[in-house]
Amino acid sequence: DFQIAPGVETDMGDGDQWPQLREKVLDADILLISTPVWLGHPSSITQRVLERLDAELSENDEQGRPQMAGKVAVVSVVGNEDGAHKTIADVFQALNDIGYTIPAQGGTYWNGAAMQSTDYKDLDEVPQAVASTTAAVARNAAHLARVLKKSEYPPYE
Repeated sequence: DFQIAPGVETDMGDGDQWPQLREKVLDADILLISTPVWLGHPSSITQRVLERLDAELSENDEQGRPQMAGKVAVVSVVGNEDGAHKTIADVFQALNDIGYTIPAQGGTYWNGAAMQSTDYKDLDEVPQAVASTTAAVARNAAHLARVLKKSEYPPYE
């Protein structure tokens, strides 16, 4: 829904809507990246978001910590092919590099039958395993975010 220009800067110029999204990301205690798995990888939009978050590597708080240290990230994946675990791992590694903290069981996914036409959005109900895992992700992310608010990471100085 937004025009996110390619690049690794906080603002890539004319027409780039990432700066408005970035403000929301900076204000959030928890970031959820949700992506389909396509050809065993996250979507190109997800990759673009991660690339733009790369700019945060050079942003530190007043204590020398990465800008995103103390924030929590979780991932959800859907698709009709294998690759959910790899996709979650790839996105988690990028988010960890940027400074996010990953909670226990911080990823959830649904994979339909490979090479079939059933999409998650077409299911009559959420499968129990997905629902319980997603609830655990939310619970653990909220808990970790509260802990990190009360007890920040030590200064990097």
